[in-house]
Amino acid sequence: MGVEIERKYLVRDLPTVAGGERIVQGYLTFEPTVRVRLKKSSGRLTIKFRAEGLTRAEYEYEIPSTDAEELLSRCQGALIEKTRYRLGRIELDVFEGDNAGLIVAEVELTSEDERVELPSWIGREVTGLKRYFNSELVRRPYKDWTKAERFDE
Repeated sequence: MGVEIERKYLVRDLPTVAGGERIVQGYLTFEPTVRVRLKKSSGRLTIKFRAEGLTRAEYEYEIPSTDAEELLSRCQGALIEKTRYRLGRIELDVFEGDNAGLIVAEVELTSEDERVELPSWIGREVTGLKRYFNSELVRRPYKDWTKAERFDE
């Protein structure tokens, strides 16, 4: 069984980035989460279960891109469109489409109590806030958030 341990942050100031990878993803189910992702010419199917703390069970499989394209057409809600940049251990997601304007940084951890030095451009942590989950962004995109929702906590 695979596990995912990550923390999620808003980005205060977008650093200079290059070489990003465009990602389109959608969701077949929400509990458990079954995600389909297409990057360039490769597809992935991921099954994730509810988190226990910061840790959740995750199973991920490579699938043919043609299968990923067909599954994306069967997903619930809107599709997530984003460009991902890798900056060391940080994955920086710059969202597009209905979620344009949202920029999130994720850090994968090896344990829940691992400490990571964060660059100055990292802002507020939003790890446990459900509205920042990609699976929630397909049901209620960033463009529909109120000003207070975008800047509270």
